Amino acid sequence: MTGSLELLDLASGMLTRQYVQRPGLWPRASALLVRQALEESLSGYWIVKGIGLEHCSTRAQLICLREYLREGDLASRVAHTWSALSRACHHHSYELPPTVEEIKSWMEPVRELHEVLIRR
Repeated sequence: MTGSLELLDLASGMLTRQYVQRPGLWPRASALLVRQALEESLSGYWIVKGIGLEHCSTRAQLICLREYLREGDLASRVAHTWSALSRACHHHSYELPPTVEEIKSWMEPVRELHEVLIRR
């Protein structure tokens, strides 16, 4: 699960740099790194639990997380974040890339999930 923190750090680093040559590319790349961090944390959690859910789809893992993770509304916020990140990672010609503020807001529940899972 430590790799998920590294991915979040890489995503944060992308947010602090200005990529003038590819202005629409770095936000999606950053969102992808955040989503990978979230998925890696989830997979690590299920491996530690030993119930085999790491082999299921991320959507199924997020549904099960609501039952196993008793941390207020964190599981719901993580599921919403994953959906938003998944949408942001795909380029649609009619949509703008995510903003720095959006990406930072998506990082918060991922970091919180990581911290909760590390404590367990």
